[in-house]
Amino acid sequence: MLKKLIALILVQLLFFTAFTQTTPIRPKLKGWHLLNYQQDGYFGTGVKEAYELLAGRKSTTVIIAVIDSGIDTLHEDLKPILWTNPGEIPGNGKDDDGNGYADDVHGWNFCGAANGENEAVNTLEISRVYHHWKSDFENKKESEIPADKKFLFQQWVRSKKLLDKQYQEYLSKYPNIENFSNGLQATNRIVTSYLNKKTFTKSDIIFIDNKDSLGWAASVWLDLFGKSADATVNNTAIITEVDGYKNNLLANKKRLEDSIIDYRGALTKDKYEDIHDSIYGNNNLYAHAGNHGTHVSGIIGAVRNNNIGVDGEVDNVRIMFVRAVPGGDEHDKDVALAIRYAVNNGAKIINMSFGKPVSPYKQFVDDAVKYADARGVLLVHAAGNDGEDIDKEPFYPNPFFIDGTKATNYLTIGASGDYSTGGLVASFSNYGKGVDIFAPGEYINSTTFGNGYEPFDGTSMASPVAAGVAGLIKSYFPQITPEQMIDLLLKTGTEVKETVTIPGGTNKVVMRQLCSSGKIINAYAAAKLALELYGKK
Repeated sequence: MLKKLIALILVQLLFFTAFTQTTPIRPKLKGWHLLNYQQDGYFGTGVKEAYELLAGRKSTTVIIAVIDSGIDTLHEDLKPILWTNPGEIPGNGKDDDGNGYADDVHGWNFCGAANGENEAVNTLEISRVYHHWKSDFENKKESEIPADKKFLFQQWVRSKKLLDKQYQEYLSKYPNIENFSNGLQATNRIVTSYLNKKTFTKSDIIFIDNKDSLGWAASVWLDLFGKSADATVNNTAIITEVDGYKNNLLANKKRLEDSIIDYRGALTKDKYEDIHDSIYGNNNLYAHAGNHGTHVSGIIGAVRNNNIGVDGEVDNVRIMFVRAVPGGDEHDKDVALAIRYAVNNGAKIINMSFGKPVSPYKQFVDDAVKYADARGVLLVHAAGNDGEDIDKEPFYPNPFFIDGTKATNYLTIGASGDYSTGGLVASFSNYGKGVDIFAPGEYINSTTFGNGYEPFDGTSMASPVAAGVAGLIKSYFPQITPEQMIDLLLKTGTEVKETVTIPGGTNKVVMRQLCSSGKIINAYAAAKLALELYGKK
């Protein structure tokens, strides 16, 4: 938390210094991603203006599939726009439509047991790959590996490299953070005992004299509080953050040293290496859903203009939900089958706000992407939040097939920001020529589990913003193919002419160094060009 707050403060200070002479600074605004800079002063998508432009034109319902962690199917702002399988009779326990999935009323869950039990936690793919193929590949050179195993060998080598890096981080940082944590706990006990309460902020201890052990303990906390611009930060939040970091370092150690647990297989009971063994899971999208998939779904389709919560981007949409992303990394087979399920059941756009650094069964996913392409389905994928160049550090899934060809129905989305959030490019976003375009991904307010609403950051938010823009256009111009949609969105994006700060660094670069288009997605401009190209009634 402190690290993030300090980084944010520094970025804002630098940014405001550079632009105070030419750029109006506005406060953070919930829903800014729907607005337009020319009319509203925020570098959003112009969805509001797009609807004004399309007023009076008839739209058709577009089905958008969300492959994610789960969804709050009872949410007040989502329940009316959930896709309902027309061939299924809810609750009868039968596969009425004959697709192999019984009672798949609103979608399907590939991360659970037939009895409805859902997977809540999962391992990381780098651990699974490293331990599963360690006996096959350890101490081998690539020249010794058969041609049909070379890609898998490369994935294993990368997994080992990443695990080794994490392990070295544990070795170098854990002793210091453990000592710091112990000291923090000791000073916390002294201060809380004096105050006779468990939680305190800077204002509670600022008047304690620095003359004894109590004063020393208070000075430690005053120094910590002084590193944050947020006066509401308290001791328990800081301790939680430190403990979280310490536990992450311990997890780095365990990933390399400990054998993996097959949480997924214990529930699904499928033959994982057989893509044709595809009938497993359940229809429980709700249990262990959490906020992520619920938030993503709301960005796309939360009911518009109902004076409740937030407005999604597409006013005539049905969200089909496919659960394939439990806590931890998704499995390639589940992702591949999720794509196929969505395509087979009528989705025209699929949002994928997930990813990982290795993909051992990438061929499963490649084949599913090609399957979607042959049936006119657009895939929209988050670029990832590591602040890295994905041309050098791949992030999967991606449109680059093992056979060297590239998908033509695939958009990769980076996260943009606004002057109010600290800059036009999110500091965490992945980038590179493998990213097609950026979309708003900071302070994006949307639905959360239990009828909640909250702003989140991430390319996980930018991807559904882009998918929502595509869905808006598709609903009014249903004849547009994925290739035409991609061309339209890349042509009409807002060109960023000024230099921007490279994610994860301080250097200024032109936007074209961060994505192939050099642009931020623009719904208004896309709708305007779509009217010219496809607007004949």
